[in-house]
Amino acid sequence: MRLRKVAVALAILIFAVLATVFAVRAYDSLRGPPLAPWHTFVPDELSVAEMDATDWTGYLAAEERIFQSVLDNVTRELPEAYRVSYDRYFADAPIFPGSFPQDFNRSYVLEPDGEPKGAVLLLHGLTDAPYSLRHVAELYRTYGFVAVVMRMPGHGTVPAGLTRAVWEDWMAATRLGVRDAVARAGEGAPLHIVGYSNGGALAVKYALDALQDDRLAQPDRLVLLSPMIGVTRFARFSGLAALPAIFPPFIKAAWLNIIPEYNPFKYNSFPVNAATQTYELTTELQSEIEATVRRGDIGRLPPILAFQSAIDFTVSARAVVNALYDRLEDNGSELVLFDVNRAANVEDLLRDSADTAVARLLPPGVRKYRATVIGNAGLEQPAAVERTVAPGDTAEVVRLLGVDYPADVFSMSHIALPFPPSDGLYGSHPDPADDTFGVSLGTIAPRGETGALIVGLDSLLRVSSNPFYAYVARRIEEGIPTE
Repeated sequence: MRLRKVAVALAILIFAVLATVFAVRAYDSLRGPPLAPWHTFVPDELSVAEMDATDWTGYLAAEERIFQSVLDNVTRELPEAYRVSYDRYFADAPIFPGSFPQDFNRSYVLEPDGEPKGAVLLLHGLTDAPYSLRHVAELYRTYGFVAVVMRMPGHGTVPAGLTRAVWEDWMAATRLGVRDAVARAGEGAPLHIVGYSNGGALAVKYALDALQDDRLAQPDRLVLLSPMIGVTRFARFSGLAALPAIFPPFIKAAWLNIIPEYNPFKYNSFPVNAATQTYELTTELQSEIEATVRRGDIGRLPPILAFQSAIDFTVSARAVVNALYDRLEDNGSELVLFDVNRAANVEDLLRDSADTAVARLLPPGVRKYRATVIGNAGLEQPAAVERTVAPGDTAEVVRLLGVDYPADVFSMSHIALPFPPSDGLYGSHPDPADDTFGVSLGTIAPRGETGALIVGLDSLLRVSSNPFYAYVARRIEEGIPTE
């Protein structure tokens, strides 16, 4: 009887919590801007079975149909209120991707001069587009690799695409991309996979899957940028936030953010389903890592080179260390962490969690992977150094990089790592020759009163390019075979 009373009380408590969440989200969904056409029209992507059965030509044909449907149902039907210069879906806006020399929302291939020496598949992040890895793709091309840059289903078109996409779709696209990359370079040629953010999770999971499935080509190297190995605990419960959306008056509850779409190659609006998929993908990934360790197969993974900011608001930097790198064998892998800038005159304003992030991520001890930290030469010294500890060792080797940590940057960000300062869209010092995207988001440094802009200041103040990109490129180059 007593246990029954406890169970009833627990059930009442759970119901009360769910009812409270429902009421708060329902009320909140009635506030803010209305849904725009790009929040309600969902393009029809290929299914998992269709992607597994098709090739690159078939994928591009389907992609063309998808983009045409967005043009017909969103751009050409755009209400007058959205026909403004900062809207990526307005055909006459300077940021309309369809007017650029190349629409980097679409999948593309970079062919090298001469016969390919190898192949690389590049996988972008959540809400992102193939644009984000164009510099790394070009780097590989210059070294004789054919670079296949995939658009993940639900991306590059309209944010509503992410209300229906599931992580299994992205894995199917990854398998398709690998098949095409191998076909272009030939069987036996070196195969690399580069993954940024969500693409990092897909890259690692594909490599793990390939250990168990002989039909999948095994990569020879993984390069990860801000990899999504784990996400915040909130993502576990993100699906609850969308509960009121089952009733039409509260449809906006299906969205965590509804923001104007002023970025030509990245969604600003963010649906609840996207957060749910990140949780499900990283949960599956971590389970597969542990299963691979138990089977004794983790040592068969290829070398992994990962670059990660010690401060990351989007993914869990701790999971990169604990859930991935600490599980690896000594196979030539390396983790590069970017520390905060201790010469940026904000030392007293840093949270303790930021100030001690590297020390907490990499406590003293022997590791099976090379650990590198990029930071200041000393307190209040802008000169940047590389501090490296080899696997099986505890001695630190310090090397000056010959560049300073910029005084106006107090830390790297999740989004900055793949973009050089010269990038035309995100760069802090965009190359005029690359200024073809209608806006230079990386140069915006707003000062004024809160509430005056159509977007929050956080999104504009977040550093969007990497002052150490030349270092990142050099480290990637070291692992590209030249013969």
